[in-house]
Amino acid sequence: MAVDYVVLGTGAIGRAVAEELIRRGEPVRLVNRSGKMDEAPAGVEVVAADLYDRAQVGEVTRGAKVVYQCAQPDYTQWPEKFPSLQEATIDGLTGSGAKLVIVENLYMYGATGGVPMTEDTPHNAQTRKGITRSEMSQAALAAHHAGRLRVTAGRGSDYFGPWGFLSAMGARTFYPLLRGKAAQITGRSDLPHTLTYTRDFGRALVVLGERPEADGRAWHVANDSPQITQGELVKLFAEEAGVPARMSCVGRMRMRLAGLFVKEAKETVEMMYEFEQPFVVDSSRFEGTFGMKATPLREAIKETVAWYKSHPEKRKK
Repeated sequence: MAVDYVVLGTGAIGRAVAEELIRRGEPVRLVNRSGKMDEAPAGVEVVAADLYDRAQVGEVTRGAKVVYQCAQPDYTQWPEKFPSLQEATIDGLTGSGAKLVIVENLYMYGATGGVPMTEDTPHNAQTRKGITRSEMSQAALAAHHAGRLRVTAGRGSDYFGPWGFLSAMGARTFYPLLRGKAAQITGRSDLPHTLTYTRDFGRALVVLGERPEADGRAWHVANDSPQITQGELVKLFAEEAGVPARMSCVGRMRMRLAGLFVKEAKETVEMMYEFEQPFVVDSSRFEGTFGMKATPLREAIKETVAWYKSHPEKRKK
């Protein structure tokens, strides 16, 4: 049965999109490889599909008004697999009449020397994953301008919030902190580093999906307190949780050593520049155009701490 809104991918941002649509009373279908997910939001359909197959993309999105592309390959396989995933999505939607809303990060800009990033910041990525992201973004917008389908993209920074386990400000930050141990921080804790709240990311993507003036370009989703440092954020988390504000900073050398044993750490090394200089996002264009402000930081922190407390860490036996 056709539904108006289809979300490809069931990670933190896919869930946030689904929850925002549900809040608005909209019918939602979530799509992943298995057709299963823990704690699926009430009222959504979860189906299985191979999103590298354009025919299957076309089938699971048939009749949709808006499709949100929140799926991604394993972090260690971005350059090899991500472009083909996006290509299959675009091919599967071409001619369907559906609008495609793509989740993006900020890798395409590369190092800016601490200059705040806007949507007009040139793509100057020097990393494998950054070049991949840049090429994918340009290809998606080219498909829009060629008239194949309507496309828009929402770009967020490193995120925190419900289901954000894999983020730099995710499980390895919160779970140790809640046990009274040191939260793990990537890079320096004393530099401004914009972070995106997962629920704001989801809400922003829904806004982009419903507004025609969003079409054909990328937008920086709304962020509150973009100049906050990671250290300041951890202190606020600790204050809310009622625990000591302890943290351990993982620098480039330590990340390289970890990469000898952990594939994801090895892939993170080339992105360390984000955590070695100010990393600030300007989201004023989105906020001014669509009238959406991010959740106040202390409210987002309160919700995040409550969520992690209600989802205890699953420790390996």
